Amino acid sequence: MANDKKKMVEAITAQEVDFAQWYTDICTKAELVEYSSVKGFVVLRPYGYAIWENIQKNLDARFKATGHENVAMPVLIPESLLKKEGELVNGFAPEVAWVTAGGSDPLEERLAVRPTSETMFCDHFSHVLHSYRDLPMLYNQWCSVVRWEKSTRPFLRTREFWWQEGHTIHETAEEAKAETEQQLNCYADFAEHDLCIPVVKGRKTDKEKFAGAEATYTIEAMMKDGKALQSGTSHYFGDKFSRAYDVTFTGRDNTLQYPFQTSWGASTRLIGAIIMTHGDDDGLILPPAIAPIQVVIVPVAAHKPGVLDKCRELAAEIGKYARVKLDDSDKQPGWKFAQWEMKGVPVRLEVGPRDIENGQCVLVRRDTREKQFVKFEELATAIPAAMEALAKDLYDRALQNRENRTYSATTMDEVKQLAKEHTGFIKTMWCGDLACEEAMKADAGLSSRCMPFAQEHLSDVCPVCGKPAQKMVVWGVAY
Repeated sequence: MANDKKKMVEAITAQEVDFAQWYTDICTKAELVEYSSVKGFVVLRPYGYAIWENIQKNLDARFKATGHENVAMPVLIPESLLKKEGELVNGFAPEVAWVTAGGSDPLEERLAVRPTSETMFCDHFSHVLHSYRDLPMLYNQWCSVVRWEKSTRPFLRTREFWWQEGHTIHETAEEAKAETEQQLNCYADFAEHDLCIPVVKGRKTDKEKFAGAEATYTIEAMMKDGKALQSGTSHYFGDKFSRAYDVTFTGRDNTLQYPFQTSWGASTRLIGAIIMTHGDDDGLILPPAIAPIQVVIVPVAAHKPGVLDKCRELAAEIGKYARVKLDDSDKQPGWKFAQWEMKGVPVRLEVGPRDIENGQCVLVRRDTREKQFVKFEELATAIPAAMEALAKDLYDRALQNRENRTYSATTMDEVKQLAKEHTGFIKTMWCGDLACEEAMKADAGLSSRCMPFAQEHLSDVCPVCGKPAQKMVVWGVAY
């Protein structure tokens, strides 16, 4: 039994040996993805897609609770339409994949394979929006997009990825800004409560904002290795896109007006965040809210009379309040333990003949491997309690990691020394000049992650140029 488990976990490279390879090992060994025959594209396998389905389900419920409706836009965008907003097309030009023929016939106009859908939504809005009475329009789309990335890694950066993109239009700037903030808070709440990932909320610098946006807001998460991962963004467009695409409505004063727009999105990158925030050298550790299987039942000595019958009985009962699986395969128990640990199932129940005689089973938490004997009649209380405790501990450990890896600096020498010795977040003041932001990247290897909403006053000057500074920025190395 011990040898089976040892052989199984040896398939994963240790985090301390090679964090990047550890991550890739989990993606494939836990059966989340498989590489496809098209470079940069992956197959999202059933277990990986099941995690994405639960993320979709939970986020979609939050969106609908605030009045958003799901729609579906075409995957192909005419080049002329994409070019109407110059900043957008320039921002995405290096990543756009083009369709130039239909069958054997060349197309009169190139069609872009959707890198994002602002253009299609604007075109649609221009046809269906008439009066202020039609506003707001609160739309969301679940789809995949294609961006021709040069280097790829499962979930973090692939040439096709799955996401949702919200697109809304409003009568006033104030309403649109409130929507932008509301959706950012929605992402933050989801990340912290459902994914157990603490995040920093803030505004992106102009250099890092979405192409064409007036303002981009982000939630930034820290992975176990100290690197940052942008985990959701919300953009305020003002009326810039409305003007570019001639989206107008008759206002309350009977004049033609331009609506104010927002866009916001989160993607399968969140699965990468889960892996790198919570995983260990034995595989995934999934937060219960999005785990496809929350409880796995492993029979011990399954050939003994009554063992499988009792396990089936328990599975039926547990299925009333948790997602449960009975592993009645012919593999050895030790192999099964390692397999379900690899897949990150939050709670494991071990049930053998002696357990049945004593009216109890062994409950094991995935994160701590802590074992406890639980009476069968107490499982309905013990399992939810174990999942709740696991979720809290996942969040607390991730928060502790972030706090341990967050530093403050007031001079450029301090920044460079910290960046050389540690990977994490470095907080400094900033004058707001692009030149200083670029110097931070060139001299210290750090990009601006965000200007946090929770600002601190660290000094009066920018560490790069020495000029007066009023904004605090969080810098880091990002995926």
